[in-house]
Amino acid sequence: MGKRKRISKDGINNTELIIPLNLPSADVVTDHDLPQPPDRAAWDSKLQYFFMVISYAVGLGNVWRFPYLTQQHGGGAFLIPYFVMLFVEGMPLLYLELAIGQKMRTGSMGVWNRIHPLMGGVGVASCVTSFTVALYYNAIIMWCFYYLFHSFQSPLPWATCPMTTIAPNHTIPVPECDIAGPTSYFWYRKALVISPGIDEIGGINWKMLLCLVFAWLVVFGCICRGIKSSGKVVYFTATFPYIVLTIFFIRGITLKGATDGLVHMFTPKLEKLYDPQCWLDAATQIFYSFGLAFGGLIAFSSYNPSNNNFQRDAILVSLCNWFTAIYACAVIFAILGFKATLMFENCLDHNIDVLLDVYTSYNKTTLSHNVYLEQFSNNLSSISNSTGKVFRHCNLQDDLDKGAEGTGLAFIIFTQAINEFGPSAPFWSFVFFLMLLSLGLGSEFGTIEGVATSLYDLQLFPWMKRRWLVSAVLCGLSCFVGILFVLGSGAYWVALFDAFAGSFPLILIALAETIGITYVYGLDKFAHDVEMMIGFRPNFYWRIVWRVISPLLMACLLIATLFSKFSKPIVYFAYNKINAELEPKLYPWYAGVMCAVLVLFSIMWMPGIALLKKFGIISYDQAKASAANTGGHTSSTTAFVRSGITINEENDSGHNSDADEVPFIDETITLPIDPKNFFIGDEQDSESIV
Repeated sequence: MGKRKRISKDGINNTELIIPLNLPSADVVTDHDLPQPPDRAAWDSKLQYFFMVISYAVGLGNVWRFPYLTQQHGGGAFLIPYFVMLFVEGMPLLYLELAIGQKMRTGSMGVWNRIHPLMGGVGVASCVTSFTVALYYNAIIMWCFYYLFHSFQSPLPWATCPMTTIAPNHTIPVPECDIAGPTSYFWYRKALVISPGIDEIGGINWKMLLCLVFAWLVVFGCICRGIKSSGKVVYFTATFPYIVLTIFFIRGITLKGATDGLVHMFTPKLEKLYDPQCWLDAATQIFYSFGLAFGGLIAFSSYNPSNNNFQRDAILVSLCNWFTAIYACAVIFAILGFKATLMFENCLDHNIDVLLDVYTSYNKTTLSHNVYLEQFSNNLSSISNSTGKVFRHCNLQDDLDKGAEGTGLAFIIFTQAINEFGPSAPFWSFVFFLMLLSLGLGSEFGTIEGVATSLYDLQLFPWMKRRWLVSAVLCGLSCFVGILFVLGSGAYWVALFDAFAGSFPLILIALAETIGITYVYGLDKFAHDVEMMIGFRPNFYWRIVWRVISPLLMACLLIATLFSKFSKPIVYFAYNKINAELEPKLYPWYAGVMCAVLVLFSIMWMPGIALLKKFGIISYDQAKASAANTGGHTSSTTAFVRSGITINEENDSGHNSDADEVPFIDETITLPIDPKNFFIGDEQDSESIV
C-alpha cells in the first residue's frame, strides 16, 4: 500500500489513502492488522492477561465477606440468589467493560470521551473512585504485612494474654485481655493501638507506618512499568491463593468439627429467599467482587489485540470468581466449624466442672460429654435453682451462627482458630496472611493500574510521559494520605472509607456505563463492533440484560443503598477498653462531612464535566485531547494519520473504479485523510471504511 500527497496549505487534508479493493477474503484489513500506536503496551501472552483479570477480580471479599453473607442468609440458600445475580449482573457488566476497553484501546477516561463528549466525566469519576478505594484498601494490606511479620514468632504474640503483676510473685492476665480474648486484645490494643473514638487522634503508630510505607513500595515496584512489571507478579498473586486455600482445605477437613461447619454452610434455609435483603446483599457482593466500574478491567482489556475473544473471557472469569467464592467459603466454614466445636466443648467442660462440685460421686472420667448431654443438659435450670450454681448455655448451632466479617474474621476469629493448631501455628499464620496479601495485592494492582493508565494516557504534562514517574507520584501521594490510617483512630477512618468511598459511586458509574453503551453509543452499533472483533454478534441473552435487566437492577440497588446509608443516623463501632467490646457511636460532624465528600467528590465529575462541555467552558477539542492522546481517533487511525503511512499493496493494479462496486475486485479507492472523519462512534470510522 502507498500514499499520494498534494502540497497545499491544509497539509494533511490533502493526503490520500490508497486502499486496495482486490484483497482476497482471507486478507481483509482489520483494526488488528493496521499499525498500532508505538507506546501502547501489550500482554506477553493470553495467560498473563487472564491471570491479571482473575487476580484483580478475586479479592479479599471472596474470603472474608462472602462466607459472612452465606452464614447470615441461610447457608446454601444464599448461593441461589448469588448464582442468579452472577448471570444478570456480574457477567454482563464484565463483558461490557472488557469489550469496550478492547475496542477503544485506551484507559477509562479516554473510553467515555469517545463514546460521547458529554460522558467524559464517567471516566474521571471511575478514576477518582478507584483512587479513594485504593487508599484504604492498601491500609488493609498494611495490616496483613504487620501480622505476617509477627508470624515469625513462636508462640504467636496473640496466642496468650500478657500478664500483669498484682502482688509480689503473683501475676494474672491483663483483665481487658482476659475478657476480650488474646486475639481480640492483640488486634485492638497492640496492632491498631486504637483510640476510644474517631474524634480522638491517638498519635501515629510508627510500626504500622513502616508497614504502610513498605506496602506502597511493593505496589510501586509492581506497577512502575505498567503491565510489563505487574504482569510478571500476577503469576504469583493469581495462583498462590488457590494453593493456600487447597492446603487449608486439606488441613481443615481433618479437624474436629469441620464436617459440622460444612453441613451448616450447605444446608439451605429456603425461607431466607423471601427476605429482600438476601437478594440485595447477593447483588452487592457480585458487584464488588468483580471490581466493576473501577476502570481497571477497561485498562487491562485495552492492551489486548482487537480480535481477542472477550466474551469467552467474561464467562470464564465469572465462573472462576463464583467457584473461588464457594471454595473459599468451604475452607472458612471448615475452620469455623472446628472453632465452634472447641468453644462448645470448652463450655461443656466448664459446666461439668461445676457439676463435679455438686455431684461428688462423679469424676471427669465418668461424667463425660455424652453423659452430661444425656442426663444433665436439660436439667441445668433446676440444678442452678437448688444449688445456686451458675451454668453456661452451650449450643453448637449458636456457635456456628456467630458470624464475623472483614477484619473481625481475618484478624480475630481466624487467628484464634490458628492458635489451636499447636506448635505449627506460626507456619499456618504465615501462610494465611501471605494468602491474604496475594489476594489484596492482586486487587490493589488492578485498582491502582486503572488510575495510573488513565493518567499516563492523558499526558497532560511532560513528566507524565514517563510511566514510572506517574506511578511514583501516585503511590507517594497515596502513602502520604494513608498516614490518616495509622493514627489511633485510623481503623475508624478505614471503616468510613469502606462504607462510603465505593458503594454509591461505583453503582452509579456502572449504571452510567450501561446506559452509555446501550442508549447513547447504541446497542446495535456496539453489537456491530463486537462482531468486527470476535466474528459474531452478542445473542439475545446479552442484549436483553444490557438493555433492560441490568439497568433496572442497578437502579434498585442504587435506591436501596441510598436508603440503607442515609435513612438513619450514621454510626460507627468504637472499641471500649473497659468492656473490651465494640459499641455504636454517632459520627462527629466532620466525619459526616467526609462521608459526603467521598461520595460527591467521585460522582460530581459526571454532571460537572457534561455541563462544562455543554456550555462551552470545556471545548470538544479538549475532550479529544484527553482521549488517550489519540485526538479522538481509533488507535490504528491515529497511527497512520500521525505518520502519514497509507494503505497500499504491491500488487495494486492502479486502475480507477467506482467506490460502490464489490470490494474484492482488482481496483482501489482514494480517500482524503481528514481527522474529523475518524472519531470512534461516527458512521465513518476506520473499520466501516475498510
